[in-house]
Formats: sequence, C-alpha cells, structure tokens
Amino acid sequence: MASLHYKYAAMNSGKSTQLIQAHFNYRERGLSPYAMTPRLDDRAGVGVIEARVGLRLEVDTFSRDCDLFRLLKARRGRHRVDVLILDEAQFLTRAQVYQLARIVDELDIPVMAYGLKTDFRGELFEGAHYLLCLADKLEELKTICWCGNKAHMNARLDQDGQLVREGDQIEIGGNERYVALCRRHYLQGRAKG
Repeated sequence: MASLHYKYAAMNSGKSTQLIQAHFNYRERGLSPYAMTPRLDDRAGVGVIEARVGLRLEVDTFSRDCDLFRLLKARRGRHRVDVLILDEAQFLTRAQVYQLARIVDELDIPVMAYGLKTDFRGELFEGAHYLLCLADKLEELKTICWCGNKAHMNARLDQDGQLVREGDQIEIGGNERYVALCRRHYLQGRAKG
C-alpha cells in the first residue's frame, strides 16, 4: 500500500542529497521514479535539483496552479511511475498537498516530499502545514547550528550577514541568504559565533 512521506528539516540538512539518493536507488532496482521541483526554485537552474555535496538531478517542474493528481494520472497513462519524489515541498499549495494524498490513495503511487517546515520568521509554509496534517509518515532530518546544537530554524540574512525578521515569505536563496540556527541563536539574532 502506498504512503505519503514528508521529510522536513532546516536548511543544509541534506534533503537534496537524500532525494537524489532515493531517486538513484529506485532506478538502480529497475523501478521508475518521477521527480519534480517547483519552477520558482531556479538556484541551480530551472528543473535542476542540486545538493551541496555536488550531486545533481534534472527533473520536471511544477507551478502553484499545476494539478499534480491530473498530471500524474496522465503521465501514468504514458509512462510507468513507481514513486513521485518532490523537492522543495514547502512551496506546495493546500490543494496540491491534497492532490498528493489522492495520488497515494487513488493511484496507489507512493509520494516522497522533501522540504522545509518553517520560514525565516519561524512560521509554517503552506505546503509544510498541510503535509504535516496529511502525511502518513513524517521524518525530521537533522542539521546543526554553528554552536553544534540541533538547528531547526531558518534565518534569512541581509547583505551584511544580519538576521532579517520581516519580508515576503518566499525569497529564493542559498547559503548567501539563509543559515540554519538553533532556537536560542535564532531568537538572539546571532548568525555566527
């Protein structure tokens, strides 16, 4: 029986590395994984998932108005799909998370979604909120703060390396804009020691 998995963490926890490894594992076993990433995440190029350790995977993209259930149902009519693997799942809409649940329940295709849980203000992303509500299996991936403690907060930095507390929820960026911090240093506003 298929399941909806949500693997979440702060920035730099290895989510993309695990996603690419899972995709490889399915292919190595003769199965057909189908991976996607949001079109708006163009840090490594549109339709590219890139891990900090150098791994890279070219995939299809989806937008906020894409009906993932209809897309997967149509794709399955043309190609074998053994699992759907999604990157940056925090950018999903509520409707899209419900579509993922339908993919699992009606098409019997497992879904593995990887993403952040909270934004730079410590608030849930829409996609994360509904994945936490609907996922069959939740897994928190771990990363560490500069102090060595568990980091689960995502801090946005300005051009001077200072924490930003206000602004649009979605601003695409990597290590130059974001850092994972423990709660203590996030609340203190200390991006480094």
